[in-house]
Amino acid sequence: MSPATALLEAQAPAPVRKALSYSSDDIKRMLPHRWPMLMIDRAYDVVPGVSGRGIKSVSVNEPFFAGHYPDHSIMPGVMIVESMAQLVAVVYVAEILESAEGTGGDDASQSVGYLGSISNMKFSRLVVPGDQLTLEAKLGQRLGGLRQVKVRATVGTELAAAGTLVVTTGRKG
Repeated sequence: MSPATALLEAQAPAPVRKALSYSSDDIKRMLPHRWPMLMIDRAYDVVPGVSGRGIKSVSVNEPFFAGHYPDHSIMPGVMIVESMAQLVAVVYVAEILESAEGTGGDDASQSVGYLGSISNMKFSRLVVPGDQLTLEAKLGQRLGGLRQVKVRATVGTELAAAGTLVVTTGRKG
């Protein structure tokens, strides 16, 4: 390869990855979670292994409302974080599915890891029945078997929560 060809290849933009969307049925195939712990209804603008957005429609019928401030229904912060973490898992599994396309077989949901840590999580708004959470996740650097992720949840234009998660990139034991 000539130096000019090498220079042109080095300057070539990275290939653009197509953003994908996943329905609730797709998500059930991607994640091991089931009711009442399946917390996202839809994922969209998913760039496998990079970023994604998702929707969590908050219903008064959610089981946690029965015991979490029963006279003033608010979604627990840990459930908001779980919703964001599940979006992260969809982005991660989408990358596995994309790289395994055509190989068939393996259950990608078995590759979903665990939440390792929550950092600098700030809750800015109460989330109540009838709200629709828009979730965002942007995967960051890998730290061995861990991955750092920036996450946000909004209701309309209002920020509900934002912070950093560290997730494992696989299951152990």
